Amino acid sequence: MDSVSIMPEVPYLISDDSMLSRRFGKEIVNYYAGGTLNRYSFLRADTTFLSKAASSPNARFIALNKLNPLVAEKTHLAYLSFDDVKPLIGPEPFSLTEEESIKQHDSSKPLPLIVFLGMLEGRGTASDEIATSEHGPVKGNPYFAIDITPKGPTSEAATALLKKQEEQGRSIQANPRSMVLYAEAAAMYAQARSMIDWNTRNSFCAGCGNLNLSLHAGYKRVCPPTDASPSASSVERSDCPTRHGVSNVCFPRTDPTMIAAVVSADGQRVLLGRGPNYPRHWFSTLAGFIEPGESVEEAVRREVREEAGVRVGRVIIHSTQPWPYPSSLMIGAIAQALPGGEDITLEDKELESAKWFSMDEVRTALKFCTGPLEEKVPEGYKEGDLRLPPSQAIANQLITAVAQGFLTAVPKI
Repeated sequence: MDSVSIMPEVPYLISDDSMLSRRFGKEIVNYYAGGTLNRYSFLRADTTFLSKAASSPNARFIALNKLNPLVAEKTHLAYLSFDDVKPLIGPEPFSLTEEESIKQHDSSKPLPLIVFLGMLEGRGTASDEIATSEHGPVKGNPYFAIDITPKGPTSEAATALLKKQEEQGRSIQANPRSMVLYAEAAAMYAQARSMIDWNTRNSFCAGCGNLNLSLHAGYKRVCPPTDASPSASSVERSDCPTRHGVSNVCFPRTDPTMIAAVVSADGQRVLLGRGPNYPRHWFSTLAGFIEPGESVEEAVRREVREEAGVRVGRVIIHSTQPWPYPSSLMIGAIAQALPGGEDITLEDKELESAKWFSMDEVRTALKFCTGPLEEKVPEGYKEGDLRLPPSQAIANQLITAVAQGFLTAVPKI
């Protein structure tokens, strides 16, 4: 499947002719974004809804083993039914309310991690009308993510599930960063991977160090005041700071990261860098985490100065991309270097090299020489030519924008 066909298409944006689009251009929806599930975030604490949704004949489960997805083929996730996963999650998932789960917490019996992703609506296929506690019925097909990594008490059931799926021709995608899943599947996987990874990394309470408990269908973790585990020194746990204050529990995090295509002061060149592990002649845009108390624009100026020694003036936000490795939000920007501030110096030594490339070099690379880090050079590649990230990466979209005349509004390719 070619790169264009796996880029997201949001239906209400395809023919958008709003004042904003006429003023600033069409909205860019990057790979891993553009998901079509209604997440119904306000139903994550509704166990009446969740229990009916999970056991529905139309429920579908995305399975991850060590954060890698189970796939039916290279571009398609494998969607499991409730019957497929019932030996692992039991016949009555989400049967306890939040209060009951906290009261009955037993750290010696960890439950399989299930994350509610949302409802797929309006596809013209058979769907459910599922009752909720307070919001009336909702209609659609429920989607969940489940961690099938063999570990702990569920190891045997998870191993059996994996073996059965392999016998049916399904497999674990060894390199999900190859970004070959079609758009809708990629968005589901991004959500699933980030949530399962967050739960796995935060299984111990940051306040007291005890094992905590996943609630709200995977979107909240709490430190229960009691533990029914036979190995616990007492049923009553010691006091924990997370049980005091307002919303002082553990919720998922997203780490904001800037990534920028930097254009020279005269608008004729693009600044690109390469890390020490990149393939030969493979360059990309500069990126870095945004620090507390720092705006996106300030982060762009700081990171570009630290990594390449180039001083940046004006910064414009272009588009964003969820990046589930593990939970970043790439905030894509286009920035312009200040006159006289274009000399390159690798101040923090993070990059192996940084260079200014002409627009013609960039346009040639976009046309003939793009691909993932691990991919072999394309047929016809001439040794020494610039290589760039694939179209699924926001870096490519930023580079493409400036090559097409983002600064001048005059298309160049």
